[in-house]
Formats: sequence, C-alpha cells, structure tokens
Amino acid sequence: MKKIFQKMCIYWELTKPNISLLVLVVATWGFYLGLIQAGTGLKDASHWWVLWFHLMAGSFFSSGGVSALNQYLEHASDAKMKRTRNRPIPSGRLRAKQVRNFGISITSAGVLYLYYFVNPVAGVLAFITIALYLFVYTPMKRKSPWSLIIGAVPGALPPVGGWVAATGEIGVGALILFGILFCWQIPHFLAIAILYREDYISGGFTVFPQSGIITFNILSFSFALIWISLSLFFVNLAGLLYGVLVTVIGVIFFFIALATTQKQTPKFTRRLLIASIVYLPVLLAVSIIDQIIAV
Repeated sequence: MKKIFQKMCIYWELTKPNISLLVLVVATWGFYLGLIQAGTGLKDASHWWVLWFHLMAGSFFSSGGVSALNQYLEHASDAKMKRTRNRPIPSGRLRAKQVRNFGISITSAGVLYLYYFVNPVAGVLAFITIALYLFVYTPMKRKSPWSLIIGAVPGALPPVGGWVAATGEIGVGALILFGILFCWQIPHFLAIAILYREDYISGGFTVFPQSGIITFNILSFSFALIWISLSLFFVNLAGLLYGVLVTVIGVIFFFIALATTQKQTPKFTRRLLIASIVYLPVLLAVSIIDQIIAV
C-alpha cells in the first residue's frame, strides 16, 4: 500500500499541481464572467455547478497531461538543470515511456471530456492549447527567443475556455481575458528566465532576446496590462471599484517593472517576479468581488 501511494504521488507530481491549480482558477474566472455576460450569473445553481465541475475535471486532465508530456519531451534537458533535475524522469523515479503513456492518456481524456460534457468549442480549444504548447512552443524554446511570446498564447487560453464553457462562444470578453493573461505572462516569465539564466543555458534553451528587447518587453507588456485589464470596465464586465483598484495595482506593477529594467539586479528581478505572482490573484479577486457587490 505504501509503494502504491508513493507511486501515485509521483504521478501527481507530473501534473505540476501548482500550474494546474492556476489553470483551474483562471478558467473559473472566465466561466464566472461568461455567466455574467450571458445574464445567467449564479442564479440557476442546479445548472451551472454541474457545468463548472465538468470544466474543472476536463481542464485538470488537459493541463496535467500537457505538463507530463512536456516533461517527457524535455527530460534530457531537465537532467542538466538544477531546478528540474529532481523531476520524475531525470531522478529515475519513472521511465520516460511511463510518463509518455500517462501524459497521452489523461490529455486525451481531458480533451474528450470537455468536448462531450462541456461543449465542442471547449474541447477544440483545449486541443489547440495542447498542440501549440507541445508542438510549437516546446521545440521553439531551443531555437528562438520568440518562444516566450509564442508560449504565452496557450498560457492565456484557459480563461477563454472558461468563458466558452459558460457561453458556448468566444466573445469580446473572452478576448480581453486572453489579453490580460497574455500581457501578464511576459514580465512574469522574463523575470524567471533572467533569474535562472545560467540554468536555461545549461539545458540548451534559447529564451533570451537582446538586453534592449528584454527591457522593451517588460515595460511594454506591463504598461499594456493596465489598459487591457481596464477593458473589462469599458465593456461593462466590471464596475467602478474594479476600475479604480486595477488601475492602482497596474501602476504599481509597472513602476516595479521600470525599476527592474533600470537596476537589472537579482534583487529587483526577484521583486518583479513576486509582484507578478501577487498581481494576478489580486486582479481576479477584485474582479469577482466587484461583480458580487454589484449584484
């Protein structure tokens, strides 16, 4: 029994629970705002909670499977990097074939689950997300710094999936949610890439544009994040409270990003990373609280 439990824990680790949790949170955010847009809100609980459960199950399988398959594809590089050498394949706890089979199984299950139990658009969207991540972003990481921008596309699709689950279509609101996640990811992942630069080089990844481009990307996407976040207010998916607070946290985040590009030290880069980690859940919380108060 103990060995079975330990094996289950290893497979659970493959799903990258922290990332999968983030996927579920932002998908729920998109789902909630989609219900608001559709005029349903949370009134018909007998309907929406079942649909939400199916969304969570399918999204977790899809996200967890992609994480496992990513580790299968990059296990040779993971073995060369300090931050990843203890993952299941490099550490010898699982064979590559086991990880591949597990990843294919639950990824396929996730896509099919979303297609049949949520709606076909959600299933197709999940398939596109997986394909972009595994077959475009993952190999591109070894060839071009543009991989960071490409990788932000599948990373920004989970809230769109939530929106689609609630509405059955991709509307303006879904595009705004995509834009928020897309802009947020660039400074967030650039901060990670800078902090672990030597590690990424050891793994054979080419994720670093020229210094001037790094500065431009951090500043431009941090600034764009303010305006794209405010767009929810402009399309009546958020109220005045959201508008004020998201402007405040957006400006604070931008100035932290500005300080990081000027100082260019590990201390300030780590500060940017922490700020990005704080920014997103605060924005989500403000967005949801704003809607609850409005009701």
